[in-house]
Amino acid sequence: MSTAPATPTRGHNRRMVAVVVLIPVLAALALWAFAWPAARTAPRDLPLGVAGPTTATAQMEKQLAQHRGAFEIHHYADEAAARDAIKDRTVYGAVVVTAQGPELLTASAASPVVAQLLTQAVTQQAAATGTEVRTVDVVAAPAGDPRGAAFGASVLPLALAGIIAGAAVTMLGLRGARAAITLVGAAAVVGIVAAALAHSWLGVLTGDWWTEAGVLGLSTLAVGAAVAGLAALVGPAGIGVVAFVMMFLGNPFSGAASAPRMLPEPVGTIGQWLSPGAGTTLLRSVSFFDGAAATGPLLTLAWWAALGLGAILLGNALKTRTKAQEPVTERELTAVG
Repeated sequence: MSTAPATPTRGHNRRMVAVVVLIPVLAALALWAFAWPAARTAPRDLPLGVAGPTTATAQMEKQLAQHRGAFEIHHYADEAAARDAIKDRTVYGAVVVTAQGPELLTASAASPVVAQLLTQAVTQQAAATGTEVRTVDVVAAPAGDPRGAAFGASVLPLALAGIIAGAAVTMLGLRGARAAITLVGAAAVVGIVAAALAHSWLGVLTGDWWTEAGVLGLSTLAVGAAVAGLAALVGPAGIGVVAFVMMFLGNPFSGAASAPRMLPEPVGTIGQWLSPGAGTTLLRSVSFFDGAAATGPLLTLAWWAALGLGAILLGNALKTRTKAQEPVTERELTAVG
């Protein structure tokens, strides 16, 4: 006798429909998250300094104001004050009006994209009036990564390392203090390895070696702790939730390839609230600017790490308490024979 092939059950049909619908939705979200900010890259209230006497800078400010919403103008008395503001990460660059003509101060270490944009904008305006602009790179990008490509590419591997670490701790059944200690240890090793590659080998980073290793490790821990912490509270689904947020939002919204002020709002702001964006900003500060403007991103990473580790401990305590409250059923002994 021949048996007819089994027809798909209703449950199988639903799964097929879910896959057919879900994959295009995820693809659309990925394209939106990665392509949209890149396609809309432009200065938005980008901090820019103007230095010199008020009477001399009035014309330059008027020309910059023609780019509506592009620049946030900061006034400085002289070139020295403008240089200090750049090194403190208050502004991305400054136009200094001198007797010899305008001078543009940039910081390619803060963002090669912004430095190039400022050079083009100021040079074009000066060319319209028949003057030449002398450009000075106050804080230059490292010779091993003049375009910042390698620096921008470091965001994704660190986020992946954190996601893998958090998922591994969860899937291996580590709980409570053991999970927290494992994550801290793994993040520390990742920081050391990443610093050895980015600083010692590639020459992408130029700051204090151990400080950079600490930032790289903290960035990894912030993601890994969030993954394992949410999984400890809500189950394995928490891994997918945090991985989605960090990969589809944190990575493209970080501003590593350009700058947070170059992304459309509120993308730039959201990116700095997430671990990849905060880690990128903090790494720039400690590597190229002697730790200037590092407090904000450092606190952001610390909060992510602390909340994640706290959630791991809380989830373990709740499960232990639930097991302790379960009633114990007594079984009667049955005589044998």
